[in-house]
Amino acid sequence: MAWNRNLLRENSSEAKRKWATRTDRTCMLTLKFLTRSYRFSIISGDLLLLENGWYVTHAGLLRLARRRRCVGMQVEPVKEFSEPSAARWAFKATVYKSRECKGFVGYGDADPSNVSPLVRGAEMRVAETRAVNRALRKAYGIGICSVEEIGSFAAQRGPATESKKLAQATNGGNGNGNFGGRTVRDRLCQLIRQHQLDATLVKSYATDFCGVKTLRDATREQIENFVAHLASWAEKDRNAVLCQLNSYLRATEGAA
Repeated sequence: MAWNRNLLRENSSEAKRKWATRTDRTCMLTLKFLTRSYRFSIISGDLLLLENGWYVTHAGLLRLARRRRCVGMQVEPVKEFSEPSAARWAFKATVYKSRECKGFVGYGDADPSNVSPLVRGAEMRVAETRAVNRALRKAYGIGICSVEEIGSFAAQRGPATESKKLAQATNGGNGNGNFGGRTVRDRLCQLIRQHQLDATLVKSYATDFCGVKTLRDATREQIENFVAHLASWAEKDRNAVLCQLNSYLRATEGAA
């Protein structure tokens, strides 16, 4: 079908643009399978490539459920495995693909030891999301893990130090030596402090957003566009920004 071919070309092009050094033959064959089987779109944020492995996102799974006309899901806490005083939560999710479906069950848990420092305090929501993701993956036969199910074992970074490093990384670009003075750099550091973001993950996201190998290769316009994008998105939905940044944790840990 025409849409299938177009989506394959779009995903292939976007994967090579965003992850040029990691898109080997096996990786691209897997992407082709995921595209044909589930109509996942990289541009729409359905898939991420981390450490040479594809991960589906919560948003991608929900869009898939809608395309497949999922009739509903039920989510409930599992009290015997939850301990609110310790921010430890467990949820059970059941997905119903049709009115006759008996349901596909998935469990998810979260506590301070297996979530990113970026989402500390939101363990209950993380556990719920993980449960829904597992149930949806079972229902539609998706063998790859979801980004939200990844646990974080990274040590918390010092925001001031990392913000400084990020500012230094954006101190020059494309051989021009600056991005329009301190204005853009200060605005970026201000956003990181204001929304309590992880500067190292913001740097990874900025590099990905600009489509360059390092931030120093980005143009002034690309950096300005990223800062405007981050400011707008963080103001509207900080939790969504945190989830996006969290998706870069494994890649950051692997490079450490």
